[in-house]
Amino acid sequence: MIPVLSIIGKSNSGKTTFIEKLIPELTNKGYRIATVKHDRSHGFDFDKEGKDSWRHKHAGATLTILSSPKMLALVRDVEKELTLNEIAFRHADGTDLLIAEGYKEGDHDKIEIAADLAENNLSCKNDNHVIALISDNKYGLDIPQFKRDDVSEIAKWIVKKFLKKH
Repeated sequence: MIPVLSIIGKSNSGKTTFIEKLIPELTNKGYRIATVKHDRSHGFDFDKEGKDSWRHKHAGATLTILSSPKMLALVRDVEKELTLNEIAFRHADGTDLLIAEGYKEGDHDKIEIAADLAENNLSCKNDNHVIALISDNKYGLDIPQFKRDDVSEIAKWIVKKFLKKH
């Protein structure tokens, strides 16, 4: 089973921007990274309206796959929301780490990004699965804390904590 790490935080806290910076730090070290974005709504449009894959899905296909020489994308109906571990097991084979954006609930490891929050509003105060905090503010917590611009140091910490060079 590959390791699963979720990046959590309030809306507009910088989760996507952080992940965009983290992925190259890890891939440049030779790791293969899978990502999943949690969408709290009950559906989403995977492809642009009018494109063939969009038309297939909206015509009622249970499974729609986009395939090209370099990429494969999958949209599948599910009976219930899958956990991150189920997603990792079923769909992230061939990768070294699954990074999720969101998934605040669950018993998987999480890094919280905090943007000027009062300490009592931090998720890590009530969730022992939050194992690190990214914030330019210093909080009196017993978990590793990193500044927003410390992406390289955070990547080194993730490698040490989750990854083994293959």
